[in-house]
Formats: sequence, structure tokens, C-alpha cells
Amino acid sequence: MAENIARLPRGRITLCEAGPKVTETVSAGGTAATDGYATARRAIRPALTLAASFSALVNILMLTGSVYMLQVYDRVLASGSLPTLVGLFLVVTLLYIFLAYYDFLRSRILSRSAARLDQMVGETAFRAWLREGLDPARAESQPLRELEMVRGFLASPAMHGIFDLPWIPFYLLVLYLVHPWLCWLTIGGALVVMALAAINRALSKPAFAHAAVLDGNERRFTDRSQSLAAALLPMGMERALTERWRSLHLATLAGSQKGSGASEGLAATSRAFRMFLQSATLTVGAVLVLRGEMSGGMIVAATIISGRALAPLDSVIGHWRTIGRAIEADRRLSAFFAGEARRPATVAVDLPAPSGRIEVTDLSKHAPRRLSGTQQGPAGNPILSQVSFALDPGDGLGVIGNSASGKSTLARLLVGSWRPDSGEIRLDGATLDQWHPERLGRSIGYLPQNVDLLHGTVRENIARFDPQAKSDDIIEAARQAGVHDMILALPDGYATQVGGPDTPLSGGQIQRLGLARALYGAPSIVVLDEPNANLDAEGDAALTNAIAGLRASGATVVVMAHRPSALAAVNKVLVLQAGALVAFGPKEDVLGVQPGEAARLTAATAEADAGMAPETGGASHKTDGVVQLDRAASRNLLRSRHPVFSRWRA
Repeated sequence: MAENIARLPRGRITLCEAGPKVTETVSAGGTAATDGYATARRAIRPALTLAASFSALVNILMLTGSVYMLQVYDRVLASGSLPTLVGLFLVVTLLYIFLAYYDFLRSRILSRSAARLDQMVGETAFRAWLREGLDPARAESQPLRELEMVRGFLASPAMHGIFDLPWIPFYLLVLYLVHPWLCWLTIGGALVVMALAAINRALSKPAFAHAAVLDGNERRFTDRSQSLAAALLPMGMERALTERWRSLHLATLAGSQKGSGASEGLAATSRAFRMFLQSATLTVGAVLVLRGEMSGGMIVAATIISGRALAPLDSVIGHWRTIGRAIEADRRLSAFFAGEARRPATVAVDLPAPSGRIEVTDLSKHAPRRLSGTQQGPAGNPILSQVSFALDPGDGLGVIGNSASGKSTLARLLVGSWRPDSGEIRLDGATLDQWHPERLGRSIGYLPQNVDLLHGTVRENIARFDPQAKSDDIIEAARQAGVHDMILALPDGYATQVGGPDTPLSGGQIQRLGLARALYGAPSIVVLDEPNANLDAEGDAALTNAIAGLRASGATVVVMAHRPSALAAVNKVLVLQAGALVAFGPKEDVLGVQPGEAARLTAATAEADAGMAPETGGASHKTDGVVQLDRAASRNLLRSRHPVFSRWRA
């Protein structure tokens, strides 16, 4: 970390309300214009240079005590002059006031520099960290936590010790002027301390890196367990989760102790050696006094100066654990932001909002396979394979298929939360990476399979936390999703706090608010992944009306359906089986039914999959666990040519 800090580039040290977005500038067809972390480090270099200049004043003023003792022993006691003692004491008092002031300024500058670094890259780190969550193979990054480590290091006493290191030769020169023997003795002691520091770093560096990985694993398991406590604890998993946490925690403690054990032992050895060196300096000084080569006052002064010369080394070794973690955090941040700088950038042309035309060509996605905690291995089995279809504005597509057929993966790919391994998705003829993410995001509504709300008000969640959201747009989205009256019935209406453990909403209400969030801003492309999984009959009706309204307004709607009611308002159906497309076209053609019979047939199919009786009669009924179809439905199934329906032909 010390060598990295020494290279910190130039910029202002004055704090401002909002740091620049250092990675937002892009060039047409190129990559991100700059590495945000490197830019931020360049920006705080003047502050660190100023702190170094105050370190020079602090280290010079550190001689005050030794010079004062030298004068007291050799001049005041020899002359017996009280006015001289008083005068020297007043001068020393003034010098110590300056010492405290300059040391305060150095600490303040370092703390402000740490805040400045965080201010400049914190927003970018958070945005990049959010994007990393879209890629399961890269979700191990923790830039915010690592930035916190670097920020804490910059404002810590360890940084003071690093700034004091260059002043060791200055103290050695002063000792040489007192007597060369004392200088060489201190140099020998410094070499021993430096050797201990080098051994300390060599022994602790791999252990610190391994401990950081273990700590990350434990933190992720802990956070995830707490977030899922409401679902896991009622199943009696508390003891099992505790045992799992205990094994991870013990591994983390063992890794941490492995790295700190050698460091603590070397730090203790270094401190003891420093004390021994002071005694050795006193002994050599006494020999020199006996030989008449220096005065008695010089013994005390030389002992203090020798200790001060080695103090920075002792400080660095004592804080080596903090320094080691900061070095690793700095390395990971540099690699993280360097990777962000190499990410393909948005083209300079600001494309208009998409109209809803979607073209999918040979789309494939494989399951990631990990080699270790932070590395991705070769691609696993295909989740989607060579899927192609096209939709026009106003189309409604229902995607059906068995579990694990790739429906949710297709939804994630369509909205851009996952990247395809091959093939492409085009909106109005442009691939997704040609759009500015925020502009494209405003034109997309997405309801994931597992809906959750962020901590905030109902209004904020529906408005996607847009500070400039208009109330009319929020209410319109709520009305389209059929939740306006439900929201008004909440304790505080649109100001009701949700997203916490004490949220007053049921699963169905959360899903309907998620639908309102997806519909906010009149998006032209809406992707709904099993939107009626938690809905009752009223919610189903509201969903059908919402889909019909979206299509009437020209939006393209894609519904990943498991329950048949979600297909009531679509005009096209896509059938997935084991990640492959087996059918796509108008709903009546794909299902092989007449328009009036389509809903009944899809209902019977879905209910047979779930082993449930139909919700409505007419198409089928259940007898002793077997779904029986009426004559018309059976005839339509026999006409179907698609493998997904082959189980009915018998």
C-alpha cells in the first residue's frame, strides 16, 4: 500500500458535495475513458504531499525534547541560571504548541483525503457493484468494503508511520553529529528492525489474502441466512445454520490467526529490541562520556533521538495487519476498476426509446461453473440453446414449459440482467449494449420471479426511487396494476414504509406492487416472470387487464407462465423444453385449438402439471388424481404436433 500511495496522482483536496462520476465518460464504440480508482488517487496526491510537508515539520519539532534536555543538563545545571531555565522552558512550550498544531493538520488532511477518495469513487463503486450482481461469476467482488478498508487505512496511525519513515536518515545524521558510534549502533538496530518487518510481510501476506477470502464467505453466508430467516427458522434449521456458520467462522478465525500470529510475535520482538537498543545506546553513551568524548546531557539526548529514529519502523510493524489488509484491498480495487475501465462503453449516439420490436437470434446461455471462490470455470450445461423468435410492438407472448426449461433465464436475458453466451437480442434493430443503460431501463418493465421491495415507501418503490417521479405517473402505474385501492387502504397509503422485516404486505400484495413498479413510466417492453404466482382471483383479473392495456398502448409484453390465467391476454405462445424452442407462433396455432378453447386447454395442461383440479369446469375434470379432458379438448390435443403435449396423446 505504501508504494501505491506514493504514486497517488494530482488533484484538489477540497471536499465538494458530490464527487465527479469518474467512469461515466465514454467514447463512441470504445471503452470507458478512465480508471475511476486511479483518477481518484491522482486527485488526492496534493493532499498527501501537503501531509508529507507537515510530517517534515513534525519530525523536526520532535527534536525539541532531546535538545531541551541537552541544554538543561549541560548548560542550566552547570551554570545554575534560573532565568536561562525559564527562557528555555518558554521556548519549548511554544515549540510543543506548534508540534501539536502541525500534527493535527496532518491528521486532518489525511482524514479529509480518505473522505475525498471515498467521495470520488464511492458512487461508481456502488453502481459497478450493482452491475456485478448481474453476473453470477463476478458476484464475489466487494468494492465498497474494500474501499472502506483503504479509507480507514489513510486516516489511521499506520499512515503516520509511513510518512515518518523517510525521516529516519535525518535522525541518523543528528546522531552522527553527536557521535559516529551512536549513529552506527542505531543503523544496526534499524537494519534488524527492517529485517523483522520484511520477514513479517513475507509470512503474513499469503495468510492475509486467504483470510480475506474466508471472511468474505462467512459474511455472505451470514447476511443471506438473516435475510432468509423467516423462511428457514420455521423449518427447524436454526441449529443447522448455526453449525454451518460456526464452521465458517472457525475457518475465518484460524486463517486470521495464522496471518496475525507471526505478525504479533515479530511486533513484540521489535518493541523489545527497541527498548534494548535504548539501553545499548545509553551504555555506549556512558562509555563515550567516560572517555571524555561527549557530555552527560548528550547521553539522554542521544537515547531519545535513537528511539525516535526507530519509532516509524515500530509503528509500521505494529500496524502491519491493518497495512496488509489495506494492501490487499487496494490491489483488489485497482483490479476491479481496471476491469470496469475495460468494459464496453455505450456508443455516443443516444438512441431513441425503443418501440417494442424484439428480435432474438440463436440465443444461448450456459450455467456458470466455478473453479474456486472467486474464479469461473468452463461453461456448464446449456440453460438455453439456439432460441430465435421475433415480436412486434403490441404483441403479447406467453412462454410456457416445464420447470427448468429456461423461462426465467430467457426473461433475464431479454431485460439485460444476464448476458448471453452466444446469439443476440435486438430492440428496434440495435443490440442491448448500444443503448445507454438508464435510457433503456426506463423503457423496460421487469417483474422477476422472486419479487422483493427495497426499504422505503410504497411511492418510492413504485417510482423505482426516481427523485423526480411525478405523482400522476405513480398513480397511473398503480391503477394499471390494480393496486391503487389496495395502497389507499394501507396505514399511510403511498407513504407506507415497506421492504423491512415488519412490512405490512402479504406475498400477493408485494407481487402486485412489483407489477406496478414494472409498469411505471409506460415502458414499451414488459417482461413478467410468473407474475401470478402469488395472486388470487382478483389479482389474476388485474394482471389480465394490465397486459391487455399494455398491448393496447403498443407495448410488447412477454409473460413467463406457469399458471394458465397469465396467457389469457397474449396472442402468441413460445414453448420451451430443456432450454430448446419447440414451438412459437400464434396461440391458437401453437396450442392447436380454436380461439374460444385456448384458455380451457392451457388451464387443463397447467393443472395437470401441478396435479390439481381445474379452476373452472368445461375443459376437464379430475378423477382419482387423473385429469380428464372433454371431447373437444382431447381432439385438439391429438391434433397438436408439439412434443410438450405428447404425454396427452395416450
